[in-house]
Amino acid sequence: MSIENYHTDDPLVALSAISETINTIYDLDELLPKVLDIALKTVNAQRGFILISDPGNPAELSVRVAHNLESSALANIDRFSRSVVNAALQSGSTVISYDVPEDARFSSAQSVAEQKIIAAACLPLRIKAQQIGAIYIDSTETRGKFRPEMEPFLNALANQAAIAIENAQMYDRLRSENRRLRLVLADKKELAGIIGQSRPMQQVLDVVKSVMDTPATVLILGESGTGKELIARALHDNGKYKDKPFIALFCGALPESLLESELFGHKQGAFTGATHDKKGLFEEADGGTFFLDEIGDISPKLQTQLLRVLQEREVRRIGENKVRKIDVRIVAASNKDLPAEVKAGRFREDLFYRLNVIMIQMPALRYRSNDIILLAQHFLDKTAARAGRQIQGFTQEAVEGMLQHDWPGNVRELENAVERAVLLAKAEFITPQDLRLEPPTPAKEIMTLQDHERRIAERALAEHNGNVTEAAKALGVSRRWLHYRLKEWRE
Repeated sequence: MSIENYHTDDPLVALSAISETINTIYDLDELLPKVLDIALKTVNAQRGFILISDPGNPAELSVRVAHNLESSALANIDRFSRSVVNAALQSGSTVISYDVPEDARFSSAQSVAEQKIIAAACLPLRIKAQQIGAIYIDSTETRGKFRPEMEPFLNALANQAAIAIENAQMYDRLRSENRRLRLVLADKKELAGIIGQSRPMQQVLDVVKSVMDTPATVLILGESGTGKELIARALHDNGKYKDKPFIALFCGALPESLLESELFGHKQGAFTGATHDKKGLFEEADGGTFFLDEIGDISPKLQTQLLRVLQEREVRRIGENKVRKIDVRIVAASNKDLPAEVKAGRFREDLFYRLNVIMIQMPALRYRSNDIILLAQHFLDKTAARAGRQIQGFTQEAVEGMLQHDWPGNVRELENAVERAVLLAKAEFITPQDLRLEPPTPAKEIMTLQDHERRIAERALAEHNGNVTEAAKALGVSRRWLHYRLKEWRE
């Protein structure tokens, strides 16, 4: 049931709708306006505010959200409003004044005449015996539903609101603690989770160290399984953004409509199923890093919207006109050849250049022979410890087999192969039979000179992190020649 359509004539239905709405919101800044709006509609009030206790000093209350009250009035809550709030907090129960000018408790307050207050109420917010705040509402136009018989319903509303507020505050504390722990863990590692001594990986890590403290957009390209998300996390966890949010989204698995809602959020009622306002992931990542994995899979419509985010640094939720400014460092990744996608008209050229401020080319594992055994031993130690197996290492034949294997699934394939081998091994050392690697398939035809030329050039580019000038120098050819060949191979 929509909260806008509930009727206080049926209090159980109304409370159910209220509970369903407010207990699914964990952002306090989003929750409090919703609670105040419900309280105002419940009694047909025109003005109101919510006071929340200071976590460090529970007796100190401050206004967190208000409706139809000027900021100057909130700085010093008027005598009348404070007297109503104090009466509710002292009694621990809802205070309702149906006819304020004739109410002996409050009629002497100067602001009653000045502000023409007709009716008022205050709902204390308590969790068990602990006071966490209060909701104040009043009316300057009509007495509305400020009747004594509303008190049980308002008490129940206050209880529901207090639980929702406590949940939101607890969620915020847990999120802050999680960020703090991630910060502590990141400080203990040079580049968390990154293993690699080969020249191609050292060049990748050099780029990471150079840009991890900058807000520059980073584009990570490479085959599936090469560790693109690990590099994105290393960019975040080892720089100045490490105590800020890191949000990751795999773009290839969601339909366009759902992906749009995830990215930008939506307004309540914007579409079927939008039961409440929802922040998008760009807003969730505000101040931190947003990692968009497989960016090459998003639709043309979302490409246009993402381009606007990169240009204007602002988002608009689905169903609303309000523009929200964001400060997010974007890291995108793709296993596709994005320049080729641009040429084929499947990816916007202007978006590609916006993303490609800093480009990191992840080398395939077949070009990282120095790292294969390092990674394999790491995966062996991790799996053996978890499974309680006494596995010492690899036989020489297993080492040679891993070095000769082409690893089309890259690091992910290597990890899976070693994990399986540890669980199946019958001895202290893993054999080729345990790894179950398929032997290299002999070529049925002689490879052409052009194929040899292309494979050598691609390997040189991978070893020099996509730098055409350095790759050409290593190959002993001109930069112009290599550019010409690359263009020819992509056609």
